[in-house]
Amino acid sequence: MTVAAETNKKKKGLFNRFLDLIERYGNKLPDPIMLFVYITVAILIASAVFGLMGTTATHPGTGETIKVVNLLNGAGLVRILTEMITNFTSFPPLGLVLVVMLGVGLAESTGLITAFMKASILKAPKKIILPVIVLVAICGNAAADAAMVVLPPIVAMIFIALGRHPLAGMAAAYASCAGGFGANLILSMSDPLVYGFTESAAHMIDPAYTGNPMINYYFLVASALLLVPVATFVTNKIVEPRLGKYEGEAEGVEAVITPGEKKGLLWAGVSLLVAGGAFAILALPENAILRNPEDGGLIISPFMDSIVPIMMILFLVPAIIYGKAAGTLKDSKDFGDQLGKAMSGMGTYIVIAFVAAQMIAYFNWSNLGPIVAIKGAAILEALGFTGLPLFVGFILIAALINLLVASQSAKWAILAPVFIPMFMLLNYDPAVTQAAYRVGDSLTNPITPMLAYFAIVLTFAKKYDPKMGMGTFMSALLPYSIAFTIMWIVLFSAWYLLGLPLGPGGGIHLK
Repeated sequence: MTVAAETNKKKKGLFNRFLDLIERYGNKLPDPIMLFVYITVAILIASAVFGLMGTTATHPGTGETIKVVNLLNGAGLVRILTEMITNFTSFPPLGLVLVVMLGVGLAESTGLITAFMKASILKAPKKIILPVIVLVAICGNAAADAAMVVLPPIVAMIFIALGRHPLAGMAAAYASCAGGFGANLILSMSDPLVYGFTESAAHMIDPAYTGNPMINYYFLVASALLLVPVATFVTNKIVEPRLGKYEGEAEGVEAVITPGEKKGLLWAGVSLLVAGGAFAILALPENAILRNPEDGGLIISPFMDSIVPIMMILFLVPAIIYGKAAGTLKDSKDFGDQLGKAMSGMGTYIVIAFVAAQMIAYFNWSNLGPIVAIKGAAILEALGFTGLPLFVGFILIAALINLLVASQSAKWAILAPVFIPMFMLLNYDPAVTQAAYRVGDSLTNPITPMLAYFAIVLTFAKKYDPKMGMGTFMSALLPYSIAFTIMWIVLFSAWYLLGLPLGPGGGIHLK
């Protein structure tokens, strides 16, 4: 064995041991539902301890003295019991996500999303097919997590047809979809999901705070455009050369568009234009009914307040038309069955939302949230740790946490009530904190074994290399995470330093 081979073996062994360490300790973490239960219990105990200690803080804006409220006394227990249902039903992320999923879920179950992904890629010229794959993968997060399962095997087949290594295509598709989860050209389910937690956390400091799910939109678009050449470069110059030439046979998902899919896509596209045109008429003219009736603006308007139902309709209408044209949606009974099937997968989310709603409510009632934020902000200010270094540090912290807790909503439900108020007290808009979180939450997605889809895609990869292990697959994905981290932090830094708006109604500093 050569010296180089010995070195590579040692490096691979060390890397695998590192991954095993993450997997071993990550597997010891409780289920997200129980994690919220434990945190909720800890909040209740902390409220009792610090309430009895008489812990207080002075609000820097109003001068008001804020005291920790004990929730484990008689009055606290009565409030917990009497407001439990209201906590759940008024929890912002609950309705936002379930409404969007009515449309996204039907688009997935009828086959519209899968057909659109295949058509988008197969119609691209060979020279630009990889950038198109990356862009489709990044935009695929509009369909929640479906793209992470659907796209990698399709792209593997396309790469074989192009005479390229299928595992390189699979890695590019999965890394772009998972690692680009915080980027997009269009609004996705993640936008209302994340914003729901952001708004709840912001109300701890400013009950009058109002934003919208588009507060990061400009930054998301720029991020998507940045990641396309980055992922293309990593695939062409790093990942595929390491894999070498593929000698096996083609197996897996058939990467062709059927006549039924073509017909369905055509009519779905027509219906999307019609629905989009209808909303344009309602929003774009000077006196349109979805504009602000006072100043005619769109940033704070019925249009922004309606963005989630609009998203649902723009998924639902094409899904219905596609299903009828392609033959995957036969009648009204089938429509009801598919909607029910699409929503059945939200059971776990509903349970998480119930527990998270109680947790955030208790955090608010106890005043632990604003007190932690005030004291934390004072410490950061005293240390001089503010500005861009503060946000870069927050991005890296979120990325590290993501290695062990992959759920976007679970992490943000925990982090938002602490960091949104803390950074607001340092005069930072919730939009910039949310943007930093979405970057950090995405960076380590491709390489974390805690993301359920990692194991699924690894299973797909074994069709092309039966000896494919987690370490080998991880080594093909790690370059994407490293490149995304460097370039995305550069983009965020430039955005911050230039003071650019992050989206409609979302800036860097509070006004």
